[in-house]
Amino acid sequence: MMRNNNWKKYAVFILFTEAVGGIAGLITRKGTEIYNATVTKPALSPPAVVFPIAWAILYALMGIGAARIAIYGEGIQRGKSLKLYLLQLGFNFLWSILFFSFQAYGFAFLWLVALWGLIVWMTLSFSEIDGTAAWLQVPYLLWVLFAGYLNLGVWLLNR
Repeated sequence: MMRNNNWKKYAVFILFTEAVGGIAGLITRKGTEIYNATVTKPALSPPAVVFPIAWAILYALMGIGAARIAIYGEGIQRGKSLKLYLLQLGFNFLWSILFFSFQAYGFAFLWLVALWGLIVWMTLSFSEIDGTAAWLQVPYLLWVLFAGYLNLGVWLLNR
């Protein structure tokens, strides 16, 4: 049973994570419009409408996982896990800017590889505290792997 104040932690982590994604979306709006209109995309590229829906779900799952770590974790391990969470979220935020605003597709791909590694590290760290929190990151991990395919394809097709 959820303690009375746990819902507040869930709300804070979900809203914070969604806000980070939303701010990235606002900052990169113009670059995203240019990308959608002019860039040659690889096979298996979903329609543009899929991305904000997928990211909203993924950010919610990330926030729920982080809240579970804040609730169930203790001491150094909780701190380490939440720092990894913030670090990977920062990398996620900056990837959008590198890719859409700066159209630095090659560098963005390398950045995404680093992000993927941070997500794996964070997920493993989460698993030491709460298995559910770790499993909630798997869709994100898979989506970023798919994003890597798309990013690499865009880079190779638009050089």
